[in-house]
Amino acid sequence: MNLVKLTIDGQQVEVEKGTTIYKAAKQLGIDIPVLCYMDLHGMNIENKPGGCRICVVEVEGRRNLAPSCSTNVDEGMVVRTSSMRVINARRTVLEFILSDHPKECLSCAKSGHCELQDLAVKLGVREIPYQDTAEMSTYQKDYSPSIIRDMDKCVMCRRCETMCNDVQTVGALFAVNRGFEAVVAPAFEMDLQKSTCTYCGQCVAVCPTGALTEVDHTPSVIRALADPSKTVIVQTAPAVRAALGEEFGMEPGNLVTGQMAAALRRLGFNFVFDTDFAADLTIMEEGTELLGRLTKHLEGDKNVKLPILTSCCPGWVNFFEAQFPDMIDIPSTARSPQQMFGAIAKTYFADKIGVKREDLVVVSIMPCVAKKYESERDEFKVDGNPDVDFALTTRELAHLIKQANMDIKTLPEEDFDSPMGESTGASVIFGVTGGVIEAATRTAYEVFTKKKLEKVEFQQLRGLEGIRAAKVDFNGLELNIGIAHGLGNARKLLEDIRAGKSEFHAIEIMACPGGCIGGGGQPLHHGDSSILKKRAAALYREDDGKAIRKSHENPAIAELYEKFLGTPMSEKAHHLLHTHYASKQTVIHEKED
Repeated sequence: MNLVKLTIDGQQVEVEKGTTIYKAAKQLGIDIPVLCYMDLHGMNIENKPGGCRICVVEVEGRRNLAPSCSTNVDEGMVVRTSSMRVINARRTVLEFILSDHPKECLSCAKSGHCELQDLAVKLGVREIPYQDTAEMSTYQKDYSPSIIRDMDKCVMCRRCETMCNDVQTVGALFAVNRGFEAVVAPAFEMDLQKSTCTYCGQCVAVCPTGALTEVDHTPSVIRALADPSKTVIVQTAPAVRAALGEEFGMEPGNLVTGQMAAALRRLGFNFVFDTDFAADLTIMEEGTELLGRLTKHLEGDKNVKLPILTSCCPGWVNFFEAQFPDMIDIPSTARSPQQMFGAIAKTYFADKIGVKREDLVVVSIMPCVAKKYESERDEFKVDGNPDVDFALTTRELAHLIKQANMDIKTLPEEDFDSPMGESTGASVIFGVTGGVIEAATRTAYEVFTKKKLEKVEFQQLRGLEGIRAAKVDFNGLELNIGIAHGLGNARKLLEDIRAGKSEFHAIEIMACPGGCIGGGGQPLHHGDSSILKKRAAALYREDDGKAIRKSHENPAIAELYEKFLGTPMSEKAHHLLHTHYASKQTVIHEKED
């Protein structure tokens, strides 16, 4: 290892050659303010354009100040990070940025979580001497079903561009224009709906200001809860319980399942259910579809589509519809757990409680921004009435709970309501990469082999590597399984399938790093893999503590099939629980015409 020695603020430090001044200072515990810089821990990707100049430092012998996030150390370098020259430069830079930034802090969706706001406090900026409202950049807001893009608030940090292109390889956002007019926007001046955007929300999760925010369904949910003519029910995704506590000051990895149920009940929801119920239902349908394709393959059917791809993640569904439309017959046709829940809620459950479909409001609490778009897709509506009416992110739920003057930490633990609150350990792990395919394997093994699976943990399917491969022995049949999280990794597996190189029988894909635990609607983590690991561990703990850990053993699911659906993949089940896919490229072309 090639090491160099340098001095920062009078302290000596030895670091590896090629290290930036910013990281060297961090080793000494010296905090240099940053805005455009972002380190995606565990992904080996940094956003360090050195563009904003907030992180400048003074280097002895150098005439100009140096951006510490993009300047590498040299042997014997002497650095001052907080001289009056440095502080003055940072304040001046920030004042220039603020001079072209809207003054809407009171109503901004990022207020309280805005890094630009935090910098203004930290650097003591109280006036904006360069402000001239007549010359401020103005852009039209870009609204999509999931994300709002307000380029008046863009500070050109380019974090979203790094996330969209380098991590997710979606290619929906690019830097355009120069000077005050410089922003990050879709190519060819398109809006997000016409672009390749998947609504995964990873751009929202890393944006330091209010330039990118999720569409907020909270006001609509509040109106529904206040309407006595409506019966309002709620479902909560598994990843939410492993992260919600962070918004209330709890350490990552704390499970708040019972407290969350209590909070939702106190908010006024008539029934508090668990999306895990629908995850178990998903395994019954998706697992049956997998075994059906596998059986045909073993019988020599050359037309069977393998590998089968999981279809639980709407960001991933959007991705292959837009960028791999020639492969839309390969993924499972099973709807996501959110949409299966909505379909059952507005048929089976609505009849059970004697409520008309249009008077039943279904609300989802999701770690995912793309769920907002998914709930609005036309194929998930009946005569214009959606199966899922509104989707809130984990962050939005936390905000709503705080508005109601509650603190998760002080609430008692309560159970979900029945029957759509009963679930197994298999459904809980849907929230972490590898969890869906592990849950499916638990059930598929017993159905295929007719033998009891004694050890339900498939350790070979777990981990946070971006692409993983595993073999599972189905009593002599070796099942090849692939797993990818993050759309950039998904692209690699899809290109192998397209080229005829894939030997997998089944592949699980999740759009967000870490799976749902790293969703775009979760408490902000900036790609810190240590936080994702703690969230994952929490879900595995809940799975381990469940009395029933296989989806097909859920008694509420068995009753649903017996009394309503018939059998998995029956005509009724297929109508309510499955879907079809369409080329997003065709949709874009039609809109432009």
